[in-house]
Amino acid sequence: MAQVPQTFDALAVRTWCGLALRALGRAREEIDAINVYPVADGDTGTNLYLTVESAVAAVEAVFSAHEVHGRKAGAGGTGDAASCRGRGAAAGPSLADAVRAMAHGALIGARGNSGTILAQLLRGMAQVLAADGESAHTDERGLRLALRQAADSARRAVAHPVEGTVLSVASAAAEAATGAEGDCGTVARAAYEGARAALAATPRQLAVLERAGVVDAGGRGLVTVLAALVETLTGETPAAGAVWTAGAQATVPHARVDDEVTDRSAGAHPYADHAEAPGGPSTEAGRTEGAAEAHARVAASGREAPGACGPDDRGPAFEVIYLLEAEDAAVDRLRARLDALGDSLVVVGGDGLWNVHVHVDDAGAAVEAGVEAGRPYRIRITHFAVGDVHTTGAERPPRERAQRAVVAVVPGEGLAGLYAEAGAITVPARPGEPPASGELVEAVRRAHAREVVLLPNDAELRHTAAAAAEQARGEGVRVALIPTRSAVQGIAALAVHEPERRFDEDVVAMTSAAGATRYAEVTVAERQSWTTAGICQAGDVLGLIDGDVAVIGSEVTATAWTVLDRMLAAGGELVTLVLGDEAPAAESLAVALETRVRESFLAVDTVVYRGGRQGSLLLIGVE
Repeated sequence: MAQVPQTFDALAVRTWCGLALRALGRAREEIDAINVYPVADGDTGTNLYLTVESAVAAVEAVFSAHEVHGRKAGAGGTGDAASCRGRGAAAGPSLADAVRAMAHGALIGARGNSGTILAQLLRGMAQVLAADGESAHTDERGLRLALRQAADSARRAVAHPVEGTVLSVASAAAEAATGAEGDCGTVARAAYEGARAALAATPRQLAVLERAGVVDAGGRGLVTVLAALVETLTGETPAAGAVWTAGAQATVPHARVDDEVTDRSAGAHPYADHAEAPGGPSTEAGRTEGAAEAHARVAASGREAPGACGPDDRGPAFEVIYLLEAEDAAVDRLRARLDALGDSLVVVGGDGLWNVHVHVDDAGAAVEAGVEAGRPYRIRITHFAVGDVHTTGAERPPRERAQRAVVAVVPGEGLAGLYAEAGAITVPARPGEPPASGELVEAVRRAHAREVVLLPNDAELRHTAAAAAEQARGEGVRVALIPTRSAVQGIAALAVHEPERRFDEDVVAMTSAAGATRYAEVTVAERQSWTTAGICQAGDVLGLIDGDVAVIGSEVTATAWTVLDRMLAAGGELVTLVLGDEAPAAESLAVALETRVRESFLAVDTVVYRGGRQGSLLLIGVE
């Protein structure tokens, strides 16, 4: 048997994160399939996986940095054996380094409701394990305290805690760990068994789970993570136990954490009824159903459930997530405001950095609340597809694939809100950090539609978007890529989007609208450079038309006037202005440009939007 750590050290953290990621990867589809609360959008397993993936990347970065530092120190050493041993010991990160990295990585990469709560669970553990002085613990006592702090801090982070969810499972794990006597492995095993028992009880606590015949998806994910902790600290796979679902006992053969989570060869599904369930005996098909069948069964249970939501009782339409730099007092005010706007509110983090998650009807208001509280970024707004409906203990609506959706890459939180309110799934484009094709594919999956229109809104993203579209087509989604080169072209395309139209006709109309829109931007030169309009100096105001520098000026308003004059000289009916947060005297700039258009060009209308931190002072579209 391989040697395992007797204390919870940095290497144990690294091993745990790696095992948890692999285990969640195996269980992802099954967890997605049983996701019915708080929104039946089938992404809990994916969100947990992506959250832990971010934590793993952060921990690996810490280890890599220490390894590089150790090699440099060794290269400059004297060769003395004792000093070499000292440097070798120093080359590895401390427990505090590792757990802080784990918590920070999970925080900045948290996805969805369950991922955000998991990030807070890991942060709660880190607060204990990374403590200085007498409060620092790396033994079993420290692990018990860490699990307790994790459960308590996660519960505090949720605006309205509900029993029968991951919060109940976390609390049960902490309670079981508190009463465990022995080393770290014993404590971890007790936490796992406590969580497992609590998971089995979730259908009795939450009616929507009982109707669907499943346990809580978030709690299922946490049990997977705790199983990885047991393997990390003992080198052994947790023993198989019993899971209860909808009142019927089911035996769950539990494979190794880094192998299949369920024993398919034994014909077992983790939540199939091996005993006779209420309403009739179980069948062989029921015992061997896979993720796809589980999804169908969950959806069917919603259609048959009395009290399921009707079309006008679907809950908030958007999921809004963003990172926020803000002070504690401002976050307290933000919690109150967001709680009034929607539900499923979870705010996690601290020390000036927070992850905010909420479901709302007014996505723009949720983002604006973040702007008032501090600096929001990495904003992600998801429009729930048809069937992605909020469920409470009295409701369980069906989940159906939407016919059509629009996925758009958008710079700035203001534009993200505008696009989301128009029904688009948005992918944030941060200055200097263009989204990868994987992010676009993930957005297409979140749309959960048979047909998707993809708007890259950037000429440099065309190849990335094409790769994402090709991958999505391989997964059975019909994808049309409209080569929009600016967010204003995307706005024009969205304005004529009609989901009821035939797909090809809709794509042609959107493509025509985008192609008929000339685009420009006003920005500030960062350095001296040759341009198509001459040499610019750092600090010059640049006016770009259709991607090329056309005007070099010294003042924003005058440069924008010149750009508008040139664009409208060829004609136009509608001018779209998108003001960035960096624009000086934005209100007066908007008034000046609107007045210029009204006085100089008859029958041309102007609309103005706030783009937020979009990377440029001003975006201009002329249709």
